[in-house]
Amino acid sequence: MRYEGSTADTRKMSDTEILQAIAESLERGDHERVRRLTRQAIEGGTPVGQILHGALIAGMKVASDRFRRHEIFLPDVLLAAKAMYAGLELLKPLLGQENVSSLGKVVLGTVRGDLHDIGKNLVGVMLTGAGFEVIDLGHDVVSERFVDTALAENASIIGMSALLTTTMPRMREVVELLKQRNLPGRIRTIIGGAPVSAEFAREIGADAYGYDAANAVVRVSSLLGIRVSG
Repeated sequence: MRYEGSTADTRKMSDTEILQAIAESLERGDHERVRRLTRQAIEGGTPVGQILHGALIAGMKVASDRFRRHEIFLPDVLLAAKAMYAGLELLKPLLGQENVSSLGKVVLGTVRGDLHDIGKNLVGVMLTGAGFEVIDLGHDVVSERFVDTALAENASIIGMSALLTTTMPRMREVVELLKQRNLPGRIRTIIGGAPVSAEFAREIGADAYGYDAANAVVRVSSLLGIRVSG
């Protein structure tokens, strides 16, 4: 059952109904209704973990799966992401209180010398929507910062993006730095970006290559032994 409009929002809904309503509103990119319903769920005593996984992540997963199947397009995903963050903003102060766990931590960034981050940002959105905790370092990130942050945050994955062929060698630097510190296996690497290929990933010793944002989620999940459906 879908709950369209404000009338349905004013009546008392069960936990199941409100979670479904949040997820469906998120899929449609209705960030205002997601925020309103998330606040309603919190005030009504719905467990934060249920709101996160049963509504926000569930809704974003549907959007991500549809994007991967080419049923919706980038603007639709960005609207869904905006809606997801509208709900997350309300949940974040409460997550630690309930000790809500994530699927894993991913350090993400565009390598040194490269200022492009649209693709990287989308990967971060979709990883967050899949249930991962993303530490986004932004762009022009030096190699040491990737590794140091992964260690400090106890992250299992480093994700690197590059749009310029001239900055691709920085990805090799991070992989080599992990080897120097005896960290391969403990911290895995995934790379992506327009000029990057699976062949290049094998050449530099990266653990995975994601050809787009949706595929990156699949690859990260695979590296951590998590099965992704859809």
